[in-house]
Amino acid sequence: MREKSKKQLPLMNATPDHPQARELNHISRILDEHPTIAEGVHQDLSCGRTTTGACGMDAEQVLRVAIVKQMFQLSYELLAYHLSDSVSLRAFCRIGFADKSFKKSALAQNVKRISAATLEKINRVLVAHGRQANVEKGRQVRIDCTVVESNIHPPTDSTLLFDSVRVLTRILEAMREREAPVRYADHTRRAKRRVLEVQYAKHERQRTAAYRDLLKMAGKTLGYAAAAIPLTDAMGALDGMAFRTQLEQYIELARRVVVQTQRRVLRGERVPATEKIASIFEPHTDIIVKDRRDIFYGHKVCLCVGASNLITDCVIAEGNPADTQLTLAMLDRQNEIYGRYPLKVALDGGFASKQNLQAAKGRKIKDVCFAKKRGLEVEQMCRSQWVYNRLRRFRAGVEAIISWIKRSLGFDRCTWKGRRSFESYVWLSALTANLITLARAKSA
Repeated sequence: MREKSKKQLPLMNATPDHPQARELNHISRILDEHPTIAEGVHQDLSCGRTTTGACGMDAEQVLRVAIVKQMFQLSYELLAYHLSDSVSLRAFCRIGFADKSFKKSALAQNVKRISAATLEKINRVLVAHGRQANVEKGRQVRIDCTVVESNIHPPTDSTLLFDSVRVLTRILEAMREREAPVRYADHTRRAKRRVLEVQYAKHERQRTAAYRDLLKMAGKTLGYAAAAIPLTDAMGALDGMAFRTQLEQYIELARRVVVQTQRRVLRGERVPATEKIASIFEPHTDIIVKDRRDIFYGHKVCLCVGASNLITDCVIAEGNPADTQLTLAMLDRQNEIYGRYPLKVALDGGFASKQNLQAAKGRKIKDVCFAKKRGLEVEQMCRSQWVYNRLRRFRAGVEAIISWIKRSLGFDRCTWKGRRSFESYVWLSALTANLITLARAKSA
């Protein structure tokens, strides 16, 4: 039988001719057209760093790696693997053929250093690029709000108390392992049983009794933790400072949880959402009640999207403000971005009010369409019924954009920890969506 001839493998792998690879090439060209984009990232990476040691990743590599991570929704472990294995991704991230790939710890450390302010500036550069390329002129925009959830479990008073007990106990146990003379009793298992009793209690009397014992365990653990703070002075400088910071942080949060539970469960008070704490791990989380039926735990995000599906602006609100309070701020930000107000604006029904309509008309916006009229006449909002119907259909398209970035770019739930990282995560998702939109418009 004739043997098959063996071909010699090429020294360099050619970039594959694949739609995904072509899209990455278009995005790469857009970034290359604006070399100043990496300057802000470089400042974030340089902040607080010394000049000694290995060079590591440069600013352009960090930005491109962050875009790849958000674009393909990869964990840092999978990101490190694909950057070492994929020819297209290595070329996009400017990693040479002979260069050593980066570990997941280095990737995480560098990507998390990019601030939300830097990503917002980069997004404005991309919006200006879209305007010059005739992709998005900003003459017609649509505004809507959504919620990006924090990475927490659904909070209840019992689970928050249990989290407080187990976290403080874990810190005290770590101090004892470093030979600190800490005195405490581990009430974690008992607290867990009380949580289950609360969950499966058949009568209010049983539930209240379980809560009282759970509060007792939390109070004892708080006492142990408070007594351990002075012991951190006798530990090493770095260990002592780290333990003191953790103890002070979680003691304050645990005390808030205890007071919140006493008010709600024992006294029967209605605690306002602004005074509640939804997680001791993500204390910045807001409680968002949407349409009086759905409750979300995260932050309210207001998006402004153009006719080309380009996200021209993004605002992360504090608390749970009404949509009517965000209308004028979003319109004024469009004036900052484009140097003028849009001619036509389509908004969700929650933004509708007579004051907002008058203020928008005072800003020389010709047509203002609210999805729900809220007592307003069509003639007051738009020049004709035909224009109103057209803008109303146009506004509905923003729901598809929000659905897309939630399903494909992780906009539904932030997996990063902390308020600063939350804002960076939201802006990175919006920035990645805009790069994809511009690349697809260029390839069309």
